[in-house]
Amino acid sequence: MPETIETVIGFDFGTRWIGVAVGQTLTRQATALAAIKSRDWGKIEVLLREWQPQKVVVGLPLNLQGEIQQMTASARRFSRQLEGRFGIQTELVDERLTTRAAYLLAQDSGQKKSKTEIDSLSAVLITESWLNDYAQS
Repeated sequence: MPETIETVIGFDFGTRWIGVAVGQTLTRQATALAAIKSRDWGKIEVLLREWQPQKVVVGLPLNLQGEIQQMTASARRFSRQLEGRFGIQTELVDERLTTRAAYLLAQDSGQKKSKTEIDSLSAVLITESWLNDYAQS
């Protein structure tokens, strides 16, 4: 396991809402934060200032065969904009089926979740996927 402990913010990019989660490499766990309106750079700046992450991960939407789809380019552009605006390293993470998994987790909990809560739960899954890969390196 790598020795440095890093804080990571994960984003589940969407055209209307962006799910948000924060995690760290020591526990390899993430916590959902409130979703934000898409491209609300002011709120993103506040999140980055508050959590001071060493890295940002962005979900990369691919189809079930792992091929690019319409949203793939938008997520990549969002990732590049994060790097350019805030000078923070970003990594893209395969997010196939995370939204479906988030719906199932919410259903299993027995609590009704809003669309934005599902988006942030998806961001948790994306972030934890990256954290688990990080622990393997």
